[in-house]
Parts: sequence; structure tokens; C-alpha cells
Amino acid sequence: MPESHVYSIPMRTRFRGIDVREGMLLRGDAGWGEFSPFLEYDARVAEPWLSAALEAADQGWPEPRRSTVPVNVTVPAVGPEQAAEIVNASNGCRTAKVKVAEPGQSLAEEQARLEAVRDALGRDGRIRVDANGAWSVDEAVTRIPLLDRAAGGLEYVEQPTADVHDLARVRRRVDVPIAADESIRRAADPYLVRDLDAADVAVLKVQPLGGVRACLRIADEIGLPVVVSSALETSVGIAAGVALAAALPELTHACGLATVQLMTDDVVLDPLLPVAGALTVGAVAVDPEALARSRAPEERTRHWLRRLAEVEARRAHRQDACP
Repeated sequence: MPESHVYSIPMRTRFRGIDVREGMLLRGDAGWGEFSPFLEYDARVAEPWLSAALEAADQGWPEPRRSTVPVNVTVPAVGPEQAAEIVNASNGCRTAKVKVAEPGQSLAEEQARLEAVRDALGRDGRIRVDANGAWSVDEAVTRIPLLDRAAGGLEYVEQPTADVHDLARVRRRVDVPIAADESIRRAADPYLVRDLDAADVAVLKVQPLGGVRACLRIADEIGLPVVVSSALETSVGIAAGVALAAALPELTHACGLATVQLMTDDVVLDPLLPVAGALTVGAVAVDPEALARSRAPEERTRHWLRRLAEVEARRAHRQDACP
């Protein structure tokens, strides 16, 4: 088993239902990789996350085509004042990704959040929203124009519905571009989005899709503009996303990789935080003191070691079954 570290880092604001982010760092000949599938994911879903971590630890990444990657600021489902503060503190990000469809929140709250983000960004900034598949087709068709108006124009809506066929139906009924995330990374066939003409933008995440090289293959074959996004990782995991964005032949949109600031700490010497709205491409240096600060309690460490063993066993079984 490679050298490993289990981290546990509180979130600044509850995000994706998470108050504390947990995961593992694995060290190999090429450096560190991150294995941090969300807690509800079973070994089957978590297997590509391990492939991505091992790629980073054992192989490293393809040569970059650019030295910096533009990124968006991520705005959780917070009130308008806090939303504006997050945008103003984003170190020059000119694109904001705003969470909508939060359980228990009203359309009016979403509109107020978007209006505050627009005021903070100014007229030339870009705003995208993410519904995480929470709406029905009719809800999406009703809400998207209202949110578009509140935002003063949306760049796109990410995953308005959970089902890819519904995604295609929504795209045909609204004027705002549609981005696919879960319909790619959690689908048995990630290319169904392309085949159904269901999206204008493909959102790719390195860990859920099995690594940088796997994502590059999908980007090449899916035929859509790509936005590289994070899976709410430390800077070790974010570095893999930056490596993917840096290696893409074309990068036409800001990427959703400026999420380290959503956590209260990190595991590297120089966290991957935006400067003038961009992240610098390159390796990150893990900080021993930060590892000590972020070390998970013993019970959680045992949990993650068991989880890793389950995924490794599944991975080994599949490899043995291949002719």
C-alpha cells in the first residue's frame, strides 16, 4: 500500500450537504494523489476516484498547453450579503457559479442571491448556476428564465434535471445554454449527452471520471466545450483538475476549480487560490505541518483505510477478470 494520509477539514459554509470534508492522500513515485469520493458512494462509484489518485501519484500528468487557468468563484446557497462578500473576496474572478435549487429555499431567495452576485461582479462578469439535477422539466423551464433575468443574463445552467433525456427536453425549451455534469460523470454512457444533443457544455471532473487522461479522451470524443470542475478537494486534488484544464486543446470557459477557499484549511504549502482570477499550473508541495493539522481522528482513518481496501479489491478483481 502506498504512503497515505487521511484528512478531515471543516467547511467554511455548508456545501453539498457537507460540513466537514474528508479524504485520503496517496503518495507514489510521481508525487501525491487524492482519493476523496463522497461518503455515500459505494466501491463501484469510488473506483474511478482511486484510478485518478493513482495516476497522479504514480504517473503524473500530460504536458500543459498553458501556464494559467481562469476560474470561477463558487457561491453556495447563502444570503445576498454573504454572496456579494464571496465574490468581492475572490481575487479577481470574473465568473461566478451560484448554487440554486437548495432544499428549503425559495425562488425569491435564489433571485436575491443572483442579483447580489451581479451587483458585485458588474455587467461584464459572467454568472452560471448549478441545480444539481433537482428540478423537473417543467420546473426548469419555468425557473430558468426568471433566474436568467435576475442574473442579468446567465452564461449557462448546469444540470437542471437529473435525467439526461429530460436535460435534452429542457435544452429545447429554453434559450439559456445547458451544461451537463452528473449526466456525464455518473452515467453508464457519458456520451449519451452528445448523442441526444442534450447540452451545450460538458463539465468534467477528474476524480469521478478516472483521471486526467481519461478526461482528455472524453473531451476529445464528446465534441463540446469543456469546463473542468472540482469535486470539492484539497489543493492536491485541485492540481489534477488544473492539469486537465492546462492540457486541453481549447479552453473557452472559466473552470470551477477555485473551491479550496470553501474549506478552513489545506494540506499544501501554497494553496491553489486564484490570483487575478486564475490558478497557476504546476505541482503542489504537501506541507507536513498541514498534514498534522488536518489528520483525521483514528476512527475516521480506519474507515477510510477500509474503504480504500474495498475499492482496491474491486479494482484487482476486475483486472483479474479481464482476458
